[in-house]
Amino acid sequence: MRKLLNRSLAFAICSALSTGAIAAAQQPSFDVRDLDQKISPCNDFNGFVNAKWVAANPIPADRTRWGAFDELREHSLQTQRAIAEAAARDANTAKAGSIGQKIGWFYRSGMAEGAIEKAGYAPVKPELAQIDALKTPADIVGYLDESFARGQGGLFNVGAGADFKNSKMQIAYAFQGGLGLPTAEYYSKADYAALRTAYQAHIAKVLELAGSSPAQAKQEAGQVLAFETRLAGVSLMPVDLRKPENQYHFVTLADADKASSHLSWTRFFMAQKADVKDGFSLSQPKFFAEVDKMIGDVPVAQWRAYLRFHAIDSASPYLSKPFADEYFAFYNKTLNGQKEQEPRWKRVLSAMNETMGMALGELYVAKAFPPESKARALELVNNVKDSLKSRIEHLDWMSDATKQKALEKWATFLPKIGYPDKWRDWTGVKITPDNYYGNLLAATQFDYDYDIAKIGKPTDRLEWGMTPQTVNAYYNPTDNTINFPAAILQPPFFDAKADDAINYGGIGAVIGHEASHGYDDEGSQFDAQGNNANWWTKDDRAKFDARTAKLVAQFNAYEPLPGKHVNGQLTLGENIADLGGINVAYDALQIALKKNPAEMEKKIDGYTPDQRFFLNFARIWRGSILPKRQEVLLNVDPHAPAQFRAIGAPSNMPAFSEAFKCKAGDAMVREDATQVKIW
Repeated sequence: MRKLLNRSLAFAICSALSTGAIAAAQQPSFDVRDLDQKISPCNDFNGFVNAKWVAANPIPADRTRWGAFDELREHSLQTQRAIAEAAARDANTAKAGSIGQKIGWFYRSGMAEGAIEKAGYAPVKPELAQIDALKTPADIVGYLDESFARGQGGLFNVGAGADFKNSKMQIAYAFQGGLGLPTAEYYSKADYAALRTAYQAHIAKVLELAGSSPAQAKQEAGQVLAFETRLAGVSLMPVDLRKPENQYHFVTLADADKASSHLSWTRFFMAQKADVKDGFSLSQPKFFAEVDKMIGDVPVAQWRAYLRFHAIDSASPYLSKPFADEYFAFYNKTLNGQKEQEPRWKRVLSAMNETMGMALGELYVAKAFPPESKARALELVNNVKDSLKSRIEHLDWMSDATKQKALEKWATFLPKIGYPDKWRDWTGVKITPDNYYGNLLAATQFDYDYDIAKIGKPTDRLEWGMTPQTVNAYYNPTDNTINFPAAILQPPFFDAKADDAINYGGIGAVIGHEASHGYDDEGSQFDAQGNNANWWTKDDRAKFDARTAKLVAQFNAYEPLPGKHVNGQLTLGENIADLGGINVAYDALQIALKKNPAEMEKKIDGYTPDQRFFLNFARIWRGSILPKRQEVLLNVDPHAPAQFRAIGAPSNMPAFSEAFKCKAGDAMVREDATQVKIW
């Protein structure tokens, strides 16, 4: 999809986590009154920990899900709102060109509803005129070159990334895209026939809003759906896109040009001002071969309909009310079940986070993240890392040869805590106080140019791919970094006043999760330097695959909606990371407790440290979700539904059974034949 609209449905650690803020003061680190004593922890641990809270906290009308981390996101947004509103008030007197002035003017322009309503869809008319002028296949190619150069390219995705075979250098990646529905199967499966009809009606409505007659809009909507259906036929599904071999296909410019009758990749990258003299990754060759064919055999009028619709649709959230409402009506309400639209200030902050998030993050850190938190977090990271090393050393199924390579990879982990050591320079982006759409275009172009400029340069392991105000964490296999933004280093993950059990069950499990990603089904295919290389013996890989197959089967059996099961293969990486993460965090807790033996059996509110460890882990996953949203996530999200993450990993741990005195036959006690042990 177009850069201006990022409708990504994937998340880096868990789909329930977004952005967060400090929890209300004076709250206990874990409130045992939330526990449902009528439910046995050995039969339904998620229900025991979370059912009462979920029943008392229904999903708000402007959300599709509600949980512990959605609450944190609301608090965080209030913090960000205060920052943005203060910046808007002070923008005119702020230092010219400062981040504070840019954030203030961006926010002020986004909140200027009168000006936005008056403009209607005028901001997108220049691009529509460009599209309407397309007459030949060569015109289409030229338009693609130019629109990408503005950071607004559609049809596919282009950006910088570490070379899978030489991770020290950045190369260009061209990746499939261009679909308005979540995945390719939405265009073909009978289950989604009604949704396809609704999507076609949405396309027609958007075109009508921009001046097409009802008859013309209806005809063009059919053309757009047919166009996307053809693209869907050569688009890989999310489960296949997780495989490194489907993410990387290096070609020289000459070979790429030779394989294309219409697209000139040489001219394309010249237009982007990208250094691709040695070549680039044409990541899904079949997709791009079909795109090239479509340039030649799809009527130009159909191309215009497709490009026109997506130009308007991508801009709609930032245009006048009829456009924003129609966008909400399909993508949020029809597709995901959301009842009401978020208030404007939240939508403006969302746009700001998407385009200038690191600039806002610099102001956020100054307000909400004291430097001493960084030192304490690093201590926890190192403790959990040490536990992971010990687990690798004592594996009984892995040979010494593979262990040595695994430990080499462990030794090169780079933890990054809180925020970048060096902030981005935003001097080059021009933001004005009274042009919201113009500001979005300027910030989008600036961000795109920043990314493209990395191509042909050394990889910077210290760069962040997530803003400090994001309650989330991530692992990057090509630079072997584990990353923990400032906003996740707070309750319920991390609380300086809480006992060790709470912190290791929260942030400790997150740290272990991210480190374990280095050894999941995908991360295990990258070596200590971040290159896509096999460091396994054949026998060890076979043993690993046999163990992970049991985890696939476990999650395949979970059924969050009637007849709709979790895709254990799609969610395998996250499930491996959950299992590894909770195990190494538990080990780290035991080491911490042994340093103070009196704490090992000390109860707080009637619960032992081991029990509190698992209670906090399950609390992370409390929440509920609308059925429509859940169905979308089952198709696209590499994370299992939260309620199964609360029970999936603990049910494989003898330590859990011992902590709660569970017995064979209880739902939370997996038999030896199905119990999963990996890292």
